[in-house]
Amino acid sequence: MLHLRYFVAVAEELNFSAAARRLHMATSPLSQRIRDLERELGQQLFDRDTRRVTLTSAGSALLPIARDVLDEFSSIPWRLREATRVQRSTVLIGIPPGLHPELRSRVGTLTEQVRERFELQRWPGNSHALVAGVRDGRLALALARLPFSDPALEQVGVMSERMGAAVPADRFAGRDSVALADLADLAFVAPPKEVRLAYFDVLDHALAEAGVRNRLELTDTGYNGVAEVISGGMAFCISILAPENPIHGYQLENVTVLPFTDFHPRLETALVWRRDRADGDLKNLVAAAREIFDELLTVE
Repeated sequence: MLHLRYFVAVAEELNFSAAARRLHMATSPLSQRIRDLERELGQQLFDRDTRRVTLTSAGSALLPIARDVLDEFSSIPWRLREATRVQRSTVLIGIPPGLHPELRSRVGTLTEQVRERFELQRWPGNSHALVAGVRDGRLALALARLPFSDPALEQVGVMSERMGAAVPADRFAGRDSVALADLADLAFVAPPKEVRLAYFDVLDHALAEAGVRNRLELTDTGYNGVAEVISGGMAFCISILAPENPIHGYQLENVTVLPFTDFHPRLETALVWRRDRADGDLKNLVAAAREIFDELLTVE
């Protein structure tokens, strides 16, 4: 390989002194290496006299071959790294509607941290579907709303968000809070079952215990439909209080969210994964996720 490097340098410079400077060596040893190569190949590669150096036909034929060989040789280190590098796996993390920006940021941090081993893609869905996806192996991880329970799954709490009453703004103009008694003439409306969190069943029971028993059941709609009936003055809902939560993007003009004075609902979010995979194919991913999501965030 060294002899080929010497040959290419002389062939490109067509000057032994210039080639020697390029190679950081003396001219005499370079001339000797070229003679050694010519002897080994049984071909004269250069015509040289006191004034100039030119390639012979054999030298001209060897030059592209030598360049190709040297390029192949130079590529050995990165080709070897590629051949022995751990291959990336594409895995999915479940993302529920209305995910707080801080949790979304942490998902981005996790994606960057594990990118050498995993290509982490986000998969949307309601919490029930996301938990089921983790259980059956379609999802590696999920951020899901509590409560849920499954002995095959492991979870760690990552966020607790204070909730308030989403009410018609004109009915509560000038108010900075509400009590349950203020909502007596409004119906409690929850999102339709297909998008409803399990936590809304807990809220429904707590409201009934507190004397709020009027209900409005919606079908064939989503969060927009809930906002429509609240804006029209017919109902109220329980919603996340913090204005930076993207769930507020569903609100209409005549909807506002106020804190309760006598009711303290909170939406709890957990990171969930399958126990057996945490010691198997997802060991590194789960370890990184636990580190990044280690601190429970409390949002008022």
